[in-house]
Amino acid sequence: MEKIRFGVVGSNFVTDRMIEGGRMDPRFELVAVCSRSRETGDAFALKHGIPEVYTSLDGMLGSGSVDAVYIATPNYVHAGQAIACMEAGKHVLCEKPMASNEREVSAMIESARVNDVVLMEAMLTTLSPAFRVLCDNLYRVGTVRRYFSSYCQYSSRYDALKEGRVANAFRPELSNGAVMDIGVYCLYPMVVLFGQPAGITASAMKLSTGVDGQGTVMARYDGFDAVVIYSKIADSVLPTEIQGESGTLTVDRINNPRRVTFIPHDRSLPAESLPVEPVGSFYYYEVREFIDVIESGRRESEINSLECSLTTIRVIDGVRSQSGIVYPADM
Repeated sequence: MEKIRFGVVGSNFVTDRMIEGGRMDPRFELVAVCSRSRETGDAFALKHGIPEVYTSLDGMLGSGSVDAVYIATPNYVHAGQAIACMEAGKHVLCEKPMASNEREVSAMIESARVNDVVLMEAMLTTLSPAFRVLCDNLYRVGTVRRYFSSYCQYSSRYDALKEGRVANAFRPELSNGAVMDIGVYCLYPMVVLFGQPAGITASAMKLSTGVDGQGTVMARYDGFDAVVIYSKIADSVLPTEIQGESGTLTVDRINNPRRVTFIPHDRSLPAESLPVEPVGSFYYYEVREFIDVIESGRRESEINSLECSLTTIRVIDGVRSQSGIVYPADM
């Protein structure tokens, strides 16, 4: 079996989880880590048994050791790092959101096509078993009338912000904030399911740092609308729903979907809990999809496609524009 040799850029808990899921696929081989600090890189390599440590991306790319790179760094550097990797002939799995804005994502897509490599956004939920079940049963709701999705999770970093300490999660110079961090979990599946909306109306609560703490988006489609709420300063336990004239599909948590239920419009019929494959690691499914695309000779995922990534960041740009959220990367 041919192995795909991975290098990772970024030594954080998200990378930890990707490695755990990736190693469930026998084609995944982790060979290198790139970290700004040698000490941090060495500690991460020891933790995961990684043979090579680099403190510069150029060093890792020039080593000849890696076929693909997983990028889990702050949003504002995604585009530059991904393009450098692709120009070196490496496939790229890039954490969500793909980049700071549409201009950067467009440049990344152009680089992927010019260099004939795979570029995929690491939106794991749309590759999960529950999302596949949702897609397979979408027809059961009949004519769609509304998509509703909520992801609201109070951040401990917000407590620090209220005490005057600004965490990275709320720094505009890093292209962060609520819509980029968690709103994207609601918007990306919307785009995968229904494509680009005809228009959006958005509002957000801007924090003292200039990023959004929470927001609401209404997207308009032909014959129905989509409502998305997200927050890092309040909690919600509301499920995601796709409401139709024949019934409603619900997903327990859009960022961590495990249960899908169909509720018929005819209330004399019982709600049906749809069978979903048990999940060991959501990251396994995104790594598997990424490797499948590489080995197939295709250059993009049919689910987490480049068009979906471009459309999603276009929607996010619109949300930020209407909410007055500006990043240095936009200048």
